[in-house]
Amino acid sequence: MQADLPLPDDAAQAHSAHLAALIRAEIVAEGGSLPFSRFMERSLYAPGMGYYSAGSTKFGEAGDFTTAPELGPLFASCVAQAIAPVLQQIGPEAEFVEIGGGSGAFAEIMLKRLLELDALPARYAILEPSADLRERQRERLGQRLIPPVFDLVEWLDGPPSGAWNGVLFANEVIDALPTPRFTLRDGEVFEEGVALDGDGRFVRTDRPADALLAAAVRHVERYLEQPFPDGYRSELLPQLPYWIQAVMGGLDRGAMLFADYGYTRREYYQPDRDDGTLRAYYRHRVHNDPYLWPGLQDITASVDFTALAEAGTQAGFDLAGYTTQANFLLGNGLQERLNEAEARADETTLLRLRNEAKRLTLPSEMGERFQVMGFSSDVEFGTAFLFNDLSWRL
Repeated sequence: MQADLPLPDDAAQAHSAHLAALIRAEIVAEGGSLPFSRFMERSLYAPGMGYYSAGSTKFGEAGDFTTAPELGPLFASCVAQAIAPVLQQIGPEAEFVEIGGGSGAFAEIMLKRLLELDALPARYAILEPSADLRERQRERLGQRLIPPVFDLVEWLDGPPSGAWNGVLFANEVIDALPTPRFTLRDGEVFEEGVALDGDGRFVRTDRPADALLAAAVRHVERYLEQPFPDGYRSELLPQLPYWIQAVMGGLDRGAMLFADYGYTRREYYQPDRDDGTLRAYYRHRVHNDPYLWPGLQDITASVDFTALAEAGTQAGFDLAGYTTQANFLLGNGLQERLNEAEARADETTLLRLRNEAKRLTLPSEMGERFQVMGFSSDVEFGTAFLFNDLSWRL
């Protein structure tokens, strides 16, 4: 175990042990190993037991990590300014779909700001797989939004069905998609799996990759214009184009906006990043043991934004822009929000907002580790990506 990690309480350890036993049984039933992506899926999303399916606190100081919307109002306010022109172009039938609503903090500020900008959608839908988080979101929004605005909110059990026009938004979602891991042996592609040692502990194993993963690895090698060396290990999401098309449903006219941590492809697969980007989060500590306490810790991998650009354009959308989170926020009203606060906020509030802005934009914090990418179809983002668009780096 990682020496600096606090121990879960007895109930949490029992919960994790139960989920681990279910995963062990599945490993045995499948002949001795599971793809790592399946292990990650069960750890995060097993009904009622996975990290995102159970009821533990995940966001903020009491949880395991802090997302940009949980820091305060600035992130959602800037996103609202970026997408308001899209919603206004579409008109009265425009819808907004948020994938994974967190605590509801983003939806709260987003709707309040869109109201100020006269750009409220006809529907604000949240696609949230966790029943516990749904209830937390419903309670928060019910308390903090005026009734006519709260009435716009609904929760989806799956991607939007039928044709729709509007905006699809996801913050820190793609990093939590169950990802295959690959390695190379004698020039051949192998997929990382999870097996059991003699004491029933989870251990890494490798087996020949299927055709989809092998083809995806070769695609990346062609892009990089060089093969991966033997022993190189990393993550790759060959299913990303299918996921994009699934979550957008029948989105016809509108935009998609994704914010997450990651790199362009050449940065992602640098020679010295030879064990990938996989990591786990527990109580605001980052460590490299994905097998520790299934169901109690987040497991993530960085996003290949070149792959995301390919997936979005394959879905029939134009790449509208790509930049760092700092550039995106500065280009969409961050300084204006701070100026407004200086004029009307007390010193305590102003200090909090300034600290929030620093965490969102400083290179040592979220400013450059997080990236934002937009796609559009028959709409214009306006000025959303005019401040230092980095699409040329993809």
